[in-house]
Amino acid sequence: MTSELHLDPLGGIAGDMFVAALLHWRPDLEAGLARTLALCPGLDGVQTESPAHGDGVLTGRRFLVRCGAKDQHQHVAWRGIREALEASALDPATVGQAVAIFSHLAAAEARVHGVDPERIEFHEVGAWDSVADIVAAAWLIGEIGAARWTVGPLPLGGGRVRTAHGLLPVPAPATAILLEGFAMLDDGVTGERVTPTGAAILRHLCDPAAPPRRAPRRLVGSGHGFGTRKLPGVSNCLRVLAFEPTEEGRPSERVAVLECEIDDQTGEDLALGIERLRGQAGVLDVIQAPAFGKKGRVVTQLRVLAEPGARETALAAIFEQTTTIGVRHALVERMALPRRAETVEIDGLAVRRKVVERSSGPTAKAEADDVAGAGGHAAREALRRRAEEER
Repeated sequence: MTSELHLDPLGGIAGDMFVAALLHWRPDLEAGLARTLALCPGLDGVQTESPAHGDGVLTGRRFLVRCGAKDQHQHVAWRGIREALEASALDPATVGQAVAIFSHLAAAEARVHGVDPERIEFHEVGAWDSVADIVAAAWLIGEIGAARWTVGPLPLGGGRVRTAHGLLPVPAPATAILLEGFAMLDDGVTGERVTPTGAAILRHLCDPAAPPRRAPRRLVGSGHGFGTRKLPGVSNCLRVLAFEPTEEGRPSERVAVLECEIDDQTGEDLALGIERLRGQAGVLDVIQAPAFGKKGRVVTQLRVLAEPGARETALAAIFEQTTTIGVRHALVERMALPRRAETVEIDGLAVRRKVVERSSGPTAKAEADDVAGAGGHAAREALRRRAEEER
């Protein structure tokens, strides 16, 4: 697991730039992303690709979404998008991340128009290419599993942008709401530098009030994702920087622990709520266990681990997704070993595994579902032999 991903919005940030930057850093995820987007509702006939791109100064990737037969300016109800995602064959973690990003957009649009979020109809961000961008971002966020996301000062931009509502000032009203609390700078370059989709992803991932990381860390990778415009004097790209903790920095790591018991929520509803909690930005893990509460009732004991800066949003999410009326929470110290996710080929199939650095040498554990698909026992033996060779 990558300790931290830092977003450097040199040219700005949009959904396609975010996806492209992650794929430039982690090209091994491209095939899995294509399989995921094939399961996304509303994207029949839509094609995506992530070609190499350069502007004469920097090189990186683009994320292109194409389908000439679809209406780009359709109005789509937010409730319909959510229901389609939740009923789709996408994995629950991806659905949770995507719904959370769309929820931020719906809440911002509702504030702009003075209506309930459930009544919101998306215009540009409801189009098929924006849906593809958000679902792609959601899958990559879950697959990478970074413990922390941060972002540098965002370019303000300026001028006007043409939308379904006519000409609007930059940043667009909903975008400005989503960016409240984030550091902004005016670099003199006008235009829409942060799109609504890019702003919603930032609001989902980054806590603008979180204190800066002081512990030492090691830079382990980077990537550049390019947008569609050409900007004067600056590359229109988003850079991602990947960090892992050093031995010196690891002992000072802190984590928020949030706990409660639930005895009046159906199993189906609670299971869906827990998956949404797992998709919340800053949530590291969600654990549930059966227990006995007052009056001999069987209860579900819920424990959520989150980044310290995400404690308040995790608290709000627990109250939103469960029926509990009280949550215990505290900051505790923890020590985490360095780890990374990678994909290896076993019997011709791609198998994901997690490699953990231990004092006695690295150990590797494969995803159980992938191993089952790659031949069960034979695949486990092959992975064990490879791990022994690497040690």
